[in-house]
Amino acid sequence: MTEAAFSLSLAILALAAIAAVMAGGRARLWRAGRPAKVDWMRGLMALPKRYLVDVHHVVGRDPYAARMHALAAGGLLGGSALALLALIPPLGASRLFWALVALAFAVALAGGFMVGRRRYPERPARLSGGRFQRLPLLLAAYAGGAFLVALDAALAGSVWPLAWPGLWLAAAGGLGLAMQLDRGPMRHAFAGALHLVAHPRAARFEGRRETALAPLNLEAPRLGVATPADFAWNRLAGFDACIQCGRCEVACPAFAAGQPLNPKRLIQDLATAMVPGETNAAYAGSPYPHAREVAGIGGPDLPIVGAGAMIHPDTLWSCTTCRACVEECPMMIEHVDAIVALRRFQTLELGALPEKAAAPLAELRYADEPQGRPLGARTDFAAGLDLPLISARGGAEVLLWLGEGAYDLRYGRTLRALVRLLQLAGVDFAVLGEEERDCGDIARRLGDEATFQRLARANIATLARHSFRRILTPDPHALHVLRNEYPALGGIYEAVHHSAFLDELVAAGRLGVAPLKASVTYHDPCYLGRYNGEIDAPRRLLDRLGLARVEMERSGRRSMCCGGGGGAPLSDIEGERRIPDIRMDQAAQTGAGIVAVACPQCTAMLEGVTGTRPEVRDIAELVLEAVEAIPARAREPAA
Repeated sequence: MTEAAFSLSLAILALAAIAAVMAGGRARLWRAGRPAKVDWMRGLMALPKRYLVDVHHVVGRDPYAARMHALAAGGLLGGSALALLALIPPLGASRLFWALVALAFAVALAGGFMVGRRRYPERPARLSGGRFQRLPLLLAAYAGGAFLVALDAALAGSVWPLAWPGLWLAAAGGLGLAMQLDRGPMRHAFAGALHLVAHPRAARFEGRRETALAPLNLEAPRLGVATPADFAWNRLAGFDACIQCGRCEVACPAFAAGQPLNPKRLIQDLATAMVPGETNAAYAGSPYPHAREVAGIGGPDLPIVGAGAMIHPDTLWSCTTCRACVEECPMMIEHVDAIVALRRFQTLELGALPEKAAAPLAELRYADEPQGRPLGARTDFAAGLDLPLISARGGAEVLLWLGEGAYDLRYGRTLRALVRLLQLAGVDFAVLGEEERDCGDIARRLGDEATFQRLARANIATLARHSFRRILTPDPHALHVLRNEYPALGGIYEAVHHSAFLDELVAAGRLGVAPLKASVTYHDPCYLGRYNGEIDAPRRLLDRLGLARVEMERSGRRSMCCGGGGGAPLSDIEGERRIPDIRMDQAAQTGAGIVAVACPQCTAMLEGVTGTRPEVRDIAELVLEAVEAIPARAREPAA
């Protein structure tokens, strides 16, 4: 081993110690958070898979970024680890081993150049600047210098004039990287690994779509999150895992519409807020559109939300809870969980709701329906139809949950189509009638956990009085609540969306359909696709109808929100454009004549778009049209 090579190994050892000190200082900030249950053994054993498979599955959506990250991170870690192993005499004395070290650092150097190429000469808007702009230079210095030292050792000291300058270059670059572990971009490296080990939604890594909000203990001394210390410590670590890649801001519908929300900036504000005396002045990424002025001062026990704090309330209320940011985040950060936790404090403790949202929540509290309408009027859409009540029938195979959309005249047409299809298919179904309360989705997303739990428990008690096998609903928001959020309160049901149910009926021959001559593009509802993973059934059903189906640029789990979720229409935070207008423009670009929808809120939002646009049709309406296009005798259900 050459002297320069031995010095490099010692320098890396010293840099590792400095990095550990810097990382420890950051980790101490997380201790201000609340305790969290973590299965450490399970998380540590799963870390390689979570990092190499789950994380890189998301990173791989951008092939350049995937290659860049694999080369830079893999080479950096591999080269550094190998250089430390060279302190073992047999390895350090091997020229072949040092050739392997040189190869690893060459790989890291190539990754560093890719990082620089993405940022120079012009940085994409979604990437943050500031300290991040120095990152490729530090990577190149550390990897390039270490490569020269390792190359010299592999060649038995024959290029020693390059080795010593390389050593100093590597030391300078490595020190710069180590110093970035506290408040710079490198903190995501160690925080990200810990975040993956102690992730608050570990089931995400086990093939399950864990999207339900956890119930709030309504007896707790503080309801929701007011300060950074109110978050669990692993949530705080998750905020530090952010690499500021900007994928979330590109996916965010509120950001696209010019509302004062940028998910990346939000996570950075939350990370900054945990540092005593820190300000948001160092942030160098895209701001909140039309940002409201705030003090921007942090501290573990200081309020997070408010004009005198870090985040303006309008930022919270701009969110549609669509989880597009979560879907795109390579570090699996849970933005929506944080927003709802902050909303809960604003709503339950401060009563600080947006003005337009206060009245619907008050109606929910006292009338079990956000507009104060009679519960019995929910079935008015079915005038002239035979709509059986489960209380009169004594039970049914399928319980049809109508949802909030039943009061809407437009969505009433969808429900009438669905009821007619169920009758034609000979399905044994019934409805609750005036026993059906609001499912509580709007209350929960707006932070009113108390009203949600009251409605949920009342609905669970009602459902317990009746006999049925499955719950069918055209409303993805009700589907999500019934399927995923009621179980934590004792209500466990098999809930199915009407698109999947109709697909079953057509596939089984219980509904005969004739081909429809039209082109269609399908809009994925967020609470059906991203929240519940139901992507294929609606498309299969449209294909069975013989429609010429074309996809929007954003579809499936990466679909864009219509703007109707999370209580956003009630919050009504002003922006430059309306989210449904943006989504309808995307639909129009496909050239399709019909936008197929499968959610009452999507129907309302997209039908509210003015001007020339594709026709908005619910899947049930399209199926009924296909059924009615065949001779009457052929419509009889198969025996």
